[in-house]
Amino acid sequence: MRVAIAGAGLAGLSCAKYLTDAGHTPIVLERRDVLGGKVAAWQDADGDWYETGLHIFFGAYPNILQLFKELGIEDRLQWKEHTMIFNQPNAPGTYSRFDFPDLPAPLNGIVAILRNNDMLTWPEKIRFGLGLLPAMVQGQKYVEEMDKYSWTEWLQKQNIPLRVEKEVFIAMSKALNFIGPEEISATILLTALNRFLQEKKGSTMAFLDGSPTERLCQPIVDYITERGGEVRLNAPLKEILLNPDGTVRGFLIRGLNGAEDEVLTADLYVSAMPVDPFKVMLPEPWKQMEFFQQLDGLEGVPVINLHLWFDRKLTEIDHLLFSRSPLLSVYADMSNTCRGYANPDRSMLELVLAPAKDWISKSDEEIVDATIAELEKLFPQHFGGDNPAKLLKYHVVKTPRSVYKATPGRQQYRPSQKTPIANFYLTGDYTMQRYLASMEGAVLSGKLTAQAISEAIPVDTANKPQTLTRSPATNAATA
Repeated sequence: MRVAIAGAGLAGLSCAKYLTDAGHTPIVLERRDVLGGKVAAWQDADGDWYETGLHIFFGAYPNILQLFKELGIEDRLQWKEHTMIFNQPNAPGTYSRFDFPDLPAPLNGIVAILRNNDMLTWPEKIRFGLGLLPAMVQGQKYVEEMDKYSWTEWLQKQNIPLRVEKEVFIAMSKALNFIGPEEISATILLTALNRFLQEKKGSTMAFLDGSPTERLCQPIVDYITERGGEVRLNAPLKEILLNPDGTVRGFLIRGLNGAEDEVLTADLYVSAMPVDPFKVMLPEPWKQMEFFQQLDGLEGVPVINLHLWFDRKLTEIDHLLFSRSPLLSVYADMSNTCRGYANPDRSMLELVLAPAKDWISKSDEEIVDATIAELEKLFPQHFGGDNPAKLLKYHVVKTPRSVYKATPGRQQYRPSQKTPIANFYLTGDYTMQRYLASMEGAVLSGKLTAQAISEAIPVDTANKPQTLTRSPATNAATA
């Protein structure tokens, strides 16, 4: 079967990859001139890369790790020491660590928490451990039920001291969904903690050895095209065309640079767009259907990612750092953590500014100035005195609508990959799957969509696939 997929992010590319494995022929359409969607990256005039976000791969990401294995690119993941490192806000330039010993889970996580005496007192550790027991014992069912509470409300419900939230979970909640613990659903934090505590290597972290566009997305494209599929950049979806019965007749692709619009027809169709642009693209007849109306409960959260190049090394730490700055959530010195960005003499900090709702409309200069003010507190030894660190250049990447904002109650609005439209499917990290909106969630959603298509229309029993056709939009009325 020929399957047209709108969107070349990780969900769309993964869906295409697994459709290829099942014997189908995917045609992926991407509106921009770059692969990756929310993991896209660009190269500037100096040859330096800057990315949509700070992308971290966890040991608790089985589907994306399997994808790396299937593509033969496992060596591109640079695994770091099994630890979590937090800034010490009251002691600038110093860090607090949760070091996981080489023990079975959850014992390694328990030991990591108990050995850290910088951030939590013993009564706080005990209270927090007892609070987590229901999630660990009852598993995912309990975790899903807690979607009715924010993380702050869940902590209060479990009688966990407020200081635990301040010391640990403000940074973690902003890192996971770019919002604070008073907004984020308890399900998001509990899902992450369950994976970290239940799996020995669950909280280990890896950085890709270069840009996601080149080192991850392009190998997926190569895999697809080598097996007869197609990936087209600069092919923006303009409209989903319908048959009289409400099924999809074709994808209308906007012509660029004076070219005519064209209609692409296939056997099946998939939206791999983020939820916000997909809602805009919904055909009018579909907007009356309850399945699609539930999407009104999902909305992307704004995110700002910064890249700052300095004239010297600010840190030698080769790891992700959790910041308890009111402005920054996580950051890393990519000149240490990423082989492709390595520089022994100068730092390139990649930072995530969150929450970003009050900053997304501000100028790049205002955002950078505010970030530098925070860095002066984190690295006072490099910004004081007669010879402070100099900012050589920067890139600011704004995403007004990124992953869906995971406030309490959002789980009920996440749709399945199979829709009421017989020849139309959804994929994307916002669709229902066990992981939060993340790279793992995107890859798993793509796999689930491919499975749903293959179960509905197995290749060995399917009719002979239609020939992929493209026609000018002027002929669409008679196509």
